[in-house]
Amino acid sequence: MNLNIDWSFFSWELFSNFVLKGLYFSLTLTVIATIGGVLLGTVLALMRLSGSRLLGVPATIYVNGMRSIPLVMVILWFFLLVPLIIGRPIGAEVSAIITFVAFEAAYFSEIMRAGIQSIPRGQVFAGQAMGMTYGQNMRLVVLPQAFRNMLPVLLTQTIILFQDTSLVYAIGAYDMLKGFEIAGKNYGRPIESYLAAAVVYFIICFALSWAVKRLHKKIAIIR
Repeated sequence: MNLNIDWSFFSWELFSNFVLKGLYFSLTLTVIATIGGVLLGTVLALMRLSGSRLLGVPATIYVNGMRSIPLVMVILWFFLLVPLIIGRPIGAEVSAIITFVAFEAAYFSEIMRAGIQSIPRGQVFAGQAMGMTYGQNMRLVVLPQAFRNMLPVLLTQTIILFQDTSLVYAIGAYDMLKGFEIAGKNYGRPIESYLAAAVVYFIICFALSWAVKRLHKKIAIIR
């Protein structure tokens, strides 16, 4: 089988005219979703660990519900249903950002909950003995250690998040994959466009995975 690949397709013009704009949005979405997801996920984790049914039950329903639904379905539901509720469209990019923050928070919540539970209870009791409130204990004693323990896992989830940004094609957002797809249609070279997309995704994710592995070793040495 002769694929007849046109190697001239892989040029700087491809990246400058079509891909860089999409790459910028993919990275922006990844950063915003990671920061927002970690913040919201931490709140959800603290709610589940609070011991209060009033806080724990809604957080548990939210986390388990989000983790049980495919991301692409959440993206489509939010993009199609929210404009009907509020009476006006919100745009594919804004919809993608809000959806990713809300969805990834469920996964970051479980990571943070495991990190918090990995802290020895003796340190929590020591903070209480010093007169710290629950909030002070979490902010000054538990969460800093939990973040350090869970940092490699958080970064690994961020890499997965970056890969998942390609799903925004379902609502027409201009991400990196969309840039390659448009280039392939314009030049009539769909095989080359998807091949180039696969290589770029591999290079970025492999480099990030290598960096996370190095970081994990450094954290292990510090411990």
